[in-house]
Amino acid sequence: MMSAYMKAMVYHGPGKYGLNDVPVPKILEPGDAIGKVILSTISGSDIHIVKGGIPEVRYPLILGHEFCVEIIEIGPAVRNLKVGDRVAVSCITFCGECSNCRQGIYARCKTKGYGSFGIFGPEGCQAEFVRMPKADNYCYKIPESLTPQDVLFCGDVLSAGYFGVEMADVQPGETVVVVGAGPVGLCAMTTARLRNPSKIIAVDTIPCRLNAALKTGAADLALNPAADDVVEIIRELTDGLGADKTIECAGLQPTFDIAFNAVRCGGKISIVSIYERPVTVPLNKSWAANISLSWGFAPIDRIPVLMKLIEKGKIDTNFLCTHKAPLNEIMRGYDIFGNKKENCLKWLVTPWET
Repeated sequence: MMSAYMKAMVYHGPGKYGLNDVPVPKILEPGDAIGKVILSTISGSDIHIVKGGIPEVRYPLILGHEFCVEIIEIGPAVRNLKVGDRVAVSCITFCGECSNCRQGIYARCKTKGYGSFGIFGPEGCQAEFVRMPKADNYCYKIPESLTPQDVLFCGDVLSAGYFGVEMADVQPGETVVVVGAGPVGLCAMTTARLRNPSKIIAVDTIPCRLNAALKTGAADLALNPAADDVVEIIRELTDGLGADKTIECAGLQPTFDIAFNAVRCGGKISIVSIYERPVTVPLNKSWAANISLSWGFAPIDRIPVLMKLIEKGKIDTNFLCTHKAPLNEIMRGYDIFGNKKENCLKWLVTPWET
């Protein structure tokens, strides 16, 4: 018989978080499913939260939103899932019926109890089990030919990077600059490569990220703002024009400035990062430049497309999986990943070990 309690990573307010014993989730609504978490991650958003960077987040709250589960229980209204299915789960849970959901803006679902797992919606996935309301809407069966690790990032960082490329409308032969070479930025480079740009330039201050971008072929050139005049070099490489497209994946004023200043007249800036603070957009310097700026959250319906690309060998994000340990060691993961130690690109969380 399953215990009434489980281990979970619980946020209790800025700077206060840790492993706790909490009740195992139960079916509350007909469309609910309960999943046994088989693989999850620590995300940059989780680090923002525990440091108090997203003050709107309620607490106490189980953290985590990037994960795969095995379905162990379903409500009577669930139609597309069955017990035993292995599924990749979107980081967003949504009702599918409100005005925002009908527009495909699922991250802004208006129905209470929905939204980002472990942020603004249900309890998160850094736990032994997770409840998924209206699970049919956003759980996708993992193909038999793939492992949970192969598709783990589809529900969050890979979708975000892919959507950044979509918003930028990357075209063959273009020069693309990705500012911020963390997991989202590396996913943006990886998926931009599918569109055959002439050059992809990675920008970051952390050498291991730039090395990963070059080693995997995600980028053709890596620039470090701490040592390089990034905008000047980009202009030199583009006959003084600037990049055709820039994708901002770090969420800081300096990284936004690089993305803004490095793009050519008539170019496009795409933003898929989370900002803790407002940014200044120098519109007074950019009139008549006809620059397009898009900012958004990845729609979850890209997950099946990404799974097919992974199955065909077009995308492989396993290089991001630098660290992996059971839920027992998640506090160490928050230290290593959150403080950018040990060249950690992604910290994967496996099930609790007794």
